[in-house]
Amino acid sequence: MTTGSSSPQRRPDGAALVIAAILAGIAIVIFWQTSLMRVPPVQQRVGPTVFPYIVASGLLLLAVGTVFSAFRNGFPERSKDDYGPIFWVVGGLVGQILLLSTAGFSIATGVLFACTAKAFGRGPLWQTIPIGAVFAFVVWFIFAKGLQLSLPVGVLERLLTTGSFV
Repeated sequence: MTTGSSSPQRRPDGAALVIAAILAGIAIVIFWQTSLMRVPPVQQRVGPTVFPYIVASGLLLLAVGTVFSAFRNGFPERSKDDYGPIFWVVGGLVGQILLLSTAGFSIATGVLFACTAKAFGRGPLWQTIPIGAVFAFVVWFIFAKGLQLSLPVGVLERLLTTGSFV
């Protein structure tokens, strides 16, 4: 004769506990850094510290909820990771970072777009890089010319805005 429950006990979800610890850590850092802000007496009641405290409180609540769900096994069973698409997206980010200062915003972001599209199983790179570069150029044009914000300029931006490569 056995006693106890007939269903096997699962251990707490370790990944969820790690995520909860990270969320709590970020919340603590936000609380700490916000408490160090020098705020003029005029802004003591409602000032620049209110929103960071709200965000940190929300992160802390999410951390507590994640811990409860981890112990109650409230998360569905996770499927195995497919590392191919992850490598494509990370490779696209690395490519963008490396190309940003030399090739400019449009081409670098076009590479990121193409690698992300490849990760989702869309089109060959020779087709998606130009499509991504065109979309990125439109974004660059809106931000650089319309909003007067500074984004990295490369060959494509110089060619299409001034008519020369240099």
